[in-house]
Amino acid sequence: MINKIKQYDWKKYNYSLLIAVIILCLLSAFTVKLAGGEEHGLSYMKGQLMGMCLGIIIVAFLSMFDYHFICKFVGVYYVVGILLTAATRTSIGTDNNTRAWRWIRLGPITFQPSELMKVILILTLAVVFVKLSSRLNRFSTLLIVFALTIVPVMLILSQPDLSSSLVVLFVMAIMVVVAGVSYRLLFPIVALGLPIGIVMFWYIQQPYNLLLKTHILKDYHYKRIMAWLYPETWDPTGDINYQQNRSIRAIASGQLSGKYLQDGGQAGQSRAYHAVGVNESDFVWSVIGEEFGFLGCCLILLLFAFVIFKCFMVAKKSQDYLGKLIAAGIASMYMFQVFTNICVVTLLFPNTGLPLPFISNGLSSMISSMIGIGLVMNIGIQPAKMSKGFSMRNMYGNGPNSEIDLDLEL
Repeated sequence: MINKIKQYDWKKYNYSLLIAVIILCLLSAFTVKLAGGEEHGLSYMKGQLMGMCLGIIIVAFLSMFDYHFICKFVGVYYVVGILLTAATRTSIGTDNNTRAWRWIRLGPITFQPSELMKVILILTLAVVFVKLSSRLNRFSTLLIVFALTIVPVMLILSQPDLSSSLVVLFVMAIMVVVAGVSYRLLFPIVALGLPIGIVMFWYIQQPYNLLLKTHILKDYHYKRIMAWLYPETWDPTGDINYQQNRSIRAIASGQLSGKYLQDGGQAGQSRAYHAVGVNESDFVWSVIGEEFGFLGCCLILLLFAFVIFKCFMVAKKSQDYLGKLIAAGIASMYMFQVFTNICVVTLLFPNTGLPLPFISNGLSSMISSMIGIGLVMNIGIQPAKMSKGFSMRNMYGNGPNSEIDLDLEL
């Protein structure tokens, strides 16, 4: 193990990426403290700081642990991830008083398996693409990828958790493109899927489509979509979009530089974001907008953009095909969650719960995000040429057309 660590190219260690993540985590601890107020603020901050410290340990560990070896056991990870995700509907599952069964409780620990499943699926799809790299332009390869993706998607939807299932589908789509699947194969799928999607979107807006509403959309999903599309008709009193409307008011009240610079946070419970539900988690952006204003929001968006850009650059410079796919998948996961979370908070999208990476309160989101950073770090320091016996890279090939012999059952 020590010999392997010595052969990493430590000059390429992405300290700037790690610093950006730590800054986001520190901002998170401060923000959730403000969101929690006098009653919960201190406990939220302690939880985030604990998650950050645990996350840094995970990043340090994964930075040194060869991701080729980690990927050797993706079959085990996938099965365990599926079982944990399905367990949310068993006796160890809990809804945390939200009517959504997204968590499992193991003693004093409450964990959201779908957050871990996102990273597991990235690793699984990366290995599958490598294993099937000589058959990328066959429709059967896409069917295998889709089958591996749809199982966790359906389990996550049953919780119900529409937003996390969309994250998984988006990551799969990006990885399909990055893997190098021919556009001649993708174009017919898009050409067929796009009009079907448009028709489905039109159909859910029509009256008497009870079959669709019952089996695909929950009643509250339908109402949120219709209230978002037609607020004057479906939500004249603002009850359905109440949370988002309050969030917009809080963000707008922060104006250019935010309220914290004006009063040092002394206003306490008078802040507008205290009227926003789950302002420490899914709607934490409302706290950032009011306390730090437009300039503070821009700074945090720049940090997110830097993290995502660095992950994509690691993918571009990766020494092998496997690392490229993993880094691109992780970057796309961050990108979708940041974009969607902020769009929901500002009413650009219908209301759906999705954490903001490194910022939202919650150990599950923090740990899964840190696992992604750790993997990206390790991909970035892999040496260009390997010493004999050091890595399993010969098992995974160096390109999408390499001959591959994986000792792995998927």
